[in-house]
Amino acid sequence: MLDVIAGRQAEFEAAFRQAQRIIASMPGYRSHELQRCLEHGSRYLLLVRWDTLEAHTVGFRGSAGYQEWKRLLHHFYDPFPTVEHFVAVAGVPAMDGSN
Repeated sequence: MLDVIAGRQAEFEAAFRQAQRIIASMPGYRSHELQRCLEHGSRYLLLVRWDTLEAHTVGFRGSAGYQEWKRLLHHFYDPFPTVEHFVAVAGVPAMDGSN
């Protein structure tokens, strides 16, 4: 969850459009999506899929690109988000609505 300072949503979204190129270029990156909360307009859900945990925690976070990511995005958050890592539940496929 990303809580963006109220009133800065458009600015954040513009910065994210630029920053997403950084994360998408990282080794081990699979995909990402950013969704805005309907009930709380300054809250977003960012889901990034990586090949491995280390692709994120070591590869991306240890890269020069991460420094640019921070410069573009980190000043929008209040409070600063907690990053958590998840794995898919066996037997529960991702559904995109086209099935």
